[in-house]
Amino acid sequence: MEIRRAGSQASTRGSSDYFTGTVRVDPLFQAPAPARVSGAAVTFEPGARTAWHTHPLGQTLVVTAGFGRVQRWDGPVEKIRPGDVVWFPPSEKHRHGGLTDHGLDAYRGTGTARWQERRVDGAGQRRPVSR
Repeated sequence: MEIRRAGSQASTRGSSDYFTGTVRVDPLFQAPAPARVSGAAVTFEPGARTAWHTHPLGQTLVVTAGFGRVQRWDGPVEKIRPGDVVWFPPSEKHRHGGLTDHGLDAYRGTGTARWQERRVDGAGQRRPVSR
């Protein structure tokens, strides 16, 4: 058994390479092999969002506070609120973040792989993102 005490892992600011606006990432867990899952609490200030990206094993968002938006490539923007759970299937291009006038707090869970997340640049060019 392993217990990670609240506050025992340092928060980080979301990199401007992968986020627009102010984002705080609080790591929660990185399950050891053979498990392939990780989780973080992510706080988006109003207007902050991710770049377009994919996850090879998918991603789940659990909205805990605030109001936000999610969008899949070529899809409409969908508003999300506390209690909503969003699933992005493996390799689906998507983005998520706060509304322009509201922040968003969410738990982010993803399957881990050699490249956990891939940013999709505006021209559609993919490049690996190391974590």
